[in-house]
Amino acid sequence: MKKTLILGASIKPERYSYKAAQKLLDHGHPIEMIGRREDILFDKTINSKKIEIDNLDTVTLYLSPRFQVEYYDYILSLNPKRVIFNPGTENPEFQKILSENNIEFENACTLVLLATNSY
Repeated sequence: MKKTLILGASIKPERYSYKAAQKLLDHGHPIEMIGRREDILFDKTINSKKIEIDNLDTVTLYLSPRFQVEYYDYILSLNPKRVIFNPGTENPEFQKILSENNIEFENACTLVLLATNSY
């Protein structure tokens, strides 16, 4: 299973980050979440601050590029195997930084990857 950080998590059921959290858990992937405000979703904490995460496989982004900038160093410090840029979060500047740090990335939809067993 791939431990995943959902960056841009929300308790609003209409949000894709909410749906991704639900589907990741349904598929047995452990999750960590960071959002604008602390809350609880699926008995898991949504943190409002950057947290330490060990053995992280994937960061899945639900933040527009202008809000990603403050997380560049944080994501690099977590040393994930990959970063998923969900539709609307594509960011060539950050993708270049990830490449320079040997971190894989893909422009993809977490929900589609899970639905097609490609996650």
